[in-house]
Amino acid sequence: VEMLGRPVLVLSQNVKRESGRKVQTGNINAAKTIADVIRTCLGPRAMMKMLLDPMGGIVMTNDGNAILREIQVQHPAAKSMIEISRTQDEEVGDGTTSVIILDCGSELKAATYLILLGLSPRLIPSLFPPPPSPLAGNLVKFSSPVDIANREMMIKIINSAINTKAISRWSELACSIALDAVKTVEFEESGRKEIDIKKYAKVEKIPGGIIEDSRVLRGVMVNKDVTHAKMRRYIKNPRIVLLDCSLEYKKGESQTDIEITREEDFARILQMEEEYIQQICEDIIRVKPDVVFTEKGVSEDLAQHFLMKANITAIRRIRKTDNNRIARACGARIVSRTDELREEDVGTGCGLFEIKKIGDEYFTFVTECKDPKACTIILRGASKEILAEVERNLQDAMQVCRNVLLDPYLVPGGGATEMAVAHILTEKSKSMTGVEQWPYRALAQALEVIPRTLIQNCGASTIRVLTSLRAKHTQEGSQSWGVNGETGTLADMKELGIWDPLAVKSQTYKTAVETAILLLRIDDIVSGHKKKGEDGGSGSAPSGDPDA
Repeated sequence: VEMLGRPVLVLSQNVKRESGRKVQTGNINAAKTIADVIRTCLGPRAMMKMLLDPMGGIVMTNDGNAILREIQVQHPAAKSMIEISRTQDEEVGDGTTSVIILDCGSELKAATYLILLGLSPRLIPSLFPPPPSPLAGNLVKFSSPVDIANREMMIKIINSAINTKAISRWSELACSIALDAVKTVEFEESGRKEIDIKKYAKVEKIPGGIIEDSRVLRGVMVNKDVTHAKMRRYIKNPRIVLLDCSLEYKKGESQTDIEITREEDFARILQMEEEYIQQICEDIIRVKPDVVFTEKGVSEDLAQHFLMKANITAIRRIRKTDNNRIARACGARIVSRTDELREEDVGTGCGLFEIKKIGDEYFTFVTECKDPKACTIILRGASKEILAEVERNLQDAMQVCRNVLLDPYLVPGGGATEMAVAHILTEKSKSMTGVEQWPYRALAQALEVIPRTLIQNCGASTIRVLTSLRAKHTQEGSQSWGVNGETGTLADMKELGIWDPLAVKSQTYKTAVETAILLLRIDDIVSGHKKKGEDGGSGSAPSGDPDA
């Protein structure tokens, strides 16, 4: 700021500021760079990326969110791109690559074109159509309902989601695993459907064997062994008790001092400890269980001795989440105090309890459950990296299945929906005059990036195929025509069986448009303290300093 010809410093000298057109083009370029990183990860011919994390571990994947999570970026706009990919993954579990390509690479590129045309950056956000209306509204037109009871159709839908992943070679197995797991954890209560994959469908990765050995258990598996070598490792129709209290002598909550004046008092204290543990064990033995799971410890000598005498198998220090899964699988109720144990707390829904040794470790299986509402997916494979990628792919497959069960509507995949919506927006822009038509045209052009990227990734002629597709969509009843990601030719997605859940597509469009508008509204970046030794007049991209 200049006052009476003399400069007045308002901001600290350590602060770096950029404003105006420079910021907008900088943001758009940062977003385009992020999009270019994962552009090749779209479609069935997707390439994989190999990333080295800071700890030296390797990540091999073509999942947009997994790649961006590992990339270290400095630019604040690039950070917000990574954030929207994470949001998409948490919300619907799929479409993380599409949302970045659509938003960063395309909509912002279209906005650059508008800025170059001389349109004020302040006007562009207000002229863009509000996200829900033209995009989500038109999506519903192209959607078709699906019969979720039809297993064959559900497998087709999941297959079209994992066709682009590394697991596509074992697509039949993966689709069955995903569908069985989601159907298992589906829970309906007073008209409300709940499908919590994160809590109740646990994926256990065991290196070794081959991928074909992977399966869904009708029950739960935990990585634990019995506390005493003589306890039973194989029980049919077990009675299961779940505890979250310890089977050890209770220590004082805070520091405890005991003064002893006589030798007999010490013997009495030891006796009291023994009586306390004996009482706990008698409370458990009273309900005649075969197996006891506890989240806390089991005292090495006393509790084990009493439980062994009663022929009860004990497993200690299991995770809270595992305990919840076992409760859902066998119908037991987790008890906090042993003196409150009742017959109805005992789980009797399990058909088989056994402990197996796989590789070097022991695993406890609670299987053959009558009506399990939780399950474990066992994944086998050659190495940890392969298993990690298969798990990511399987999570996507399960999320797609969950989305369809909760909202049973589908839209054609392979870029067909994008082209259909783009055609509607182009037609709408023709009915407008002046400046207002440009954002609609820009948005229509932006949507074409999905089919264009699919064509590029399988090496076909982009201009020729895209022009043919555009012409196809001007014909009546051709809204389901898109790009065959394997060959790069035009195909009817209904015949190919390539479908996307409506929930995923709708979320992708909303997130992409909203983020593009948000980034276009930024006209000033003030970044915090510069690093020492950095030149004061350098015009490099502003760093995403936490002090900003």
